Amino acid sequence: MLQALIDGLLMGGVYALAALGLSLIFGVMKITNFAHGAMMTVGMYVVYMISTYAGISPYISLVFAAVFLFGIGYVTQKYLIHKISGAPTHNQLLLTLGVAYILENTLLAVFTPNYKTLTVGTFDKMLRIGSITINPAKLIAFIVVIAVTAAVYYILYRTRMGSAIRACSQNRDGATLMGIVIRKTNAIAFGIGAMCTGIAGALLTPVLSIYPTIGETFQLKCFVIAILGGMGNLWGALISGLIVGVVEALTGYYAG
Repeated sequence: MLQALIDGLLMGGVYALAALGLSLIFGVMKITNFAHGAMMTVGMYVVYMISTYAGISPYISLVFAAVFLFGIGYVTQKYLIHKISGAPTHNQLLLTLGVAYILENTLLAVFTPNYKTLTVGTFDKMLRIGSITINPAKLIAFIVVIAVTAAVYYILYRTRMGSAIRACSQNRDGATLMGIVIRKTNAIAFGIGAMCTGIAGALLTPVLSIYPTIGETFQLKCFVIAILGGMGNLWGALISGLIVGVVEALTGYYAG
């Protein structure tokens, strides 16, 4: 049971980071991003490509994945979602779903549906503490998740940009009167959310086999975690991600 509990906590941390991006996007712009899982998959493939063909460690490659996904999120919000910001909610849902299909089918055309695996080399050997076995890749992922969550919290609550993002979330008219450019601020917030998603995907690349539609596996979990933690609540997303990871692991242990 202790082994399952530890595995659940480590995996739950990655779930939490993926859900953090979804929670942030909804909390600021009230947009339910159905392209969330596809963006996570893009992050996985960016790390896979750089690690495989450039020989760079996945834990360094995740920086490139973060930057790339920030760009995708920024462009998606600024040039697509902003155009229908005043439209009914279902229009936004259909748009993000369309973005998801475009991303998934682009990956399918480029990489084929075949599974891809990535080995880390140095971190392949399991850590043993008594009878407990810990996957080093999951442990590193958990540490990175805590660091990224703290960094996003700092940006939102200790910087001028973070104040602007929270102002847009609370009162758009008031934010506009204070000189905040809503379109740019929302694009940055969406970019940060996509970046968190890309980092989560990058951290899972050494742990899982990847294929173009793997993001759909995590999409529903991310929605559950984001709602359980409170949409827009960063630390709530982290705690609820750990809860979901532990419940999943213990259920597999007892009912599997």
